[in-house]
Formats: sequence, C-alpha cells, structure tokens
Amino acid sequence: MRKLVLFAHMSIDGFAGDANGGLGFLTYNEELQQFADEVVKTVGSPVYGKNTYHLMEGYWPTVLNDPNANEHALAHARWVQEIPKIVFSTTLESADWNNTTLIKDNIVEEVNKLKAQPGKDLVIFGSPGLAKSLMNLGLIDAYQLTLHPIILGKGNSLFDGNTQLSNLKLLESRTLGSGVVTLHYANK
Repeated sequence: MRKLVLFAHMSIDGFAGDANGGLGFLTYNEELQQFADEVVKTVGSPVYGKNTYHLMEGYWPTVLNDPNANEHALAHARWVQEIPKIVFSTTLESADWNNTTLIKDNIVEEVNKLKAQPGKDLVIFGSPGLAKSLMNLGLIDAYQLTLHPIILGKGNSLFDGNTQLSNLKLLESRTLGSGVVTLHYANK
C-alpha cells in the first residue's frame, strides 16, 4: 500500500512560504538538492494543490525547450512531464498538463483508492493549503520536512489552529552543512 507523504520546506517558525507565498528564504544548495533528489526517487505520483499545480505546470514544460537548461533541470523536467500527477481542487475546471488527474470531491475515498494502488508513494510537494486539508482528514501518513534556519515572523503557515493532534515517530533526521535540518516522520 502506498503512503501519502508531505514534502515541504519550512522556516523554524512553521511557515512554508513568506508573506507573499514565496520561497526566497530557502537555504537551497547542492546538498539540499541531493536530499530533494532522494525524496523524488520515492515518488510514484506528485500531488499538488491548485496554486502549486499552476506554478509547476507553468514552469517545468518551459525547461524542456530551454537551450540553456542544465542537465539536472532537464532530467527533472522530463520526469515531471511524464509521471502521473494528481491535483486537488474544487475550483479548477480541468487539469490539462500531460498525465494529470484532477480530483474535485470525495477526497477521502479518492485518496484511499490511490493509496491502494501498487507503486511508489504519493508525495505532496509544498501545497500548504492542500496539506492542511489532508492533515485534518487524517490522510497524511508521513512527513519529509526541511527546516530552514530562519524565522520569518509571518507567512503561509503549514500548521494552524485547526491542525489535529498527531503523534509522530521520527524515522530519520539529518543536519546539512547549511544549517538546514531534514526530518522524516511517520504517524505512530
């Protein structure tokens, strides 16, 4: 059975984006890229909320036609173009990016159907709004978080007053040279 995993970058004070939803606060370097590549190897289907889906759909296909793109970016662009993608949205009319499934309702039932399929895990990339909704439905099985050494003070919170109590088990942690700490938790 596949797991639904949240992969998110966050500040020490729990924000997954700055006040404008941006990720400029990330301490992104080669070591963090290698960690992200390890996570990508576990993905059977990337899972997005509407906003993240639009960002990915608008960016990665352009890399395929960019003569200045490096080999790593091209490889990831090819991967994300071909892999089965899932987007959750009640407002999108369609999701036309290659190999994308749109889920608009019956969330618990649809996620459980996806989990029952063979293959690698379903991994939510960022998408804090979707992540909060799926957390509150008790559907997230594991968390792959990168904790960045910055306090934003305000921004797009990954957890809020509606987040349900969840007891987690630490599976792995790693401190990167930049001060980023990677945390891998699963539900107990």
